[in-house]
Amino acid sequence: MSSSDSVAGLAGLPNVDPATLRALTATSRRIAYDYATTFKAAEVGAVLADSYRLLARTARVTVFLPNLAERLTRERLEALAATRGLIPKRVPEVLFVCVHNAGRSQMAAALTRHYADGALHIRTGGSDPGSQIHPEVIATMKNIGLSLDEEFPKPLTDDILAAADVVITMGCGDRCPYMPGKRYEDWPIDDPATATVDQVAAIRDDIDRRVRTLVESLLPDQDLPSPRTS
Repeated sequence: MSSSDSVAGLAGLPNVDPATLRALTATSRRIAYDYATTFKAAEVGAVLADSYRLLARTARVTVFLPNLAERLTRERLEALAATRGLIPKRVPEVLFVCVHNAGRSQMAAALTRHYADGALHIRTGGSDPGSQIHPEVIATMKNIGLSLDEEFPKPLTDDILAAADVVITMGCGDRCPYMPGKRYEDWPIDDPATATVDQVAAIRDDIDRRVRTLVESLLPDQDLPSPRTS
């Protein structure tokens, strides 16, 4: 693998300071090494550059962007590898989509991970991702023992959508994605962005009920833990 191949896609990134470019360069080489048997280095660099660009559109603080871009890139590469049949798909993949990926889809993903206990692969995305997860959403999930501290709003990309078996949309209307061959459900759930604390908790509990029904339909033989609502 040529080291220049893994960073070729970074050259066109606009307004990137030298320190950030160095961090992205090291990241690109690291990811290319990890995926050397699956992807060409040039493709890894291109996905990393695209992920950085997408996240930079809404970021308020850019110091963490290289780390977040690495996480998004690895997630996208895993999705690409599964779609192309380069790695086995061991469990069904569920994608939760809302407008900003800052509230409803994040709550749904956390609850699904809890109930599925590793038997489903969960991803999220936003049709117009926000800059941060709503603090009230983080708080109401923490109240039932589920943390969103490591999560962040992510753009919905074609590779993530293509890997999904089930797509759950919430409130994005015509901006919600569609790709043939998927199981789709649209959940009419209120947006917690402007809700009161009690309303956010009610939205969480509504999502919890829907998630349990979804998991039961996908994993009919699995005993689910008790509801996490308070």
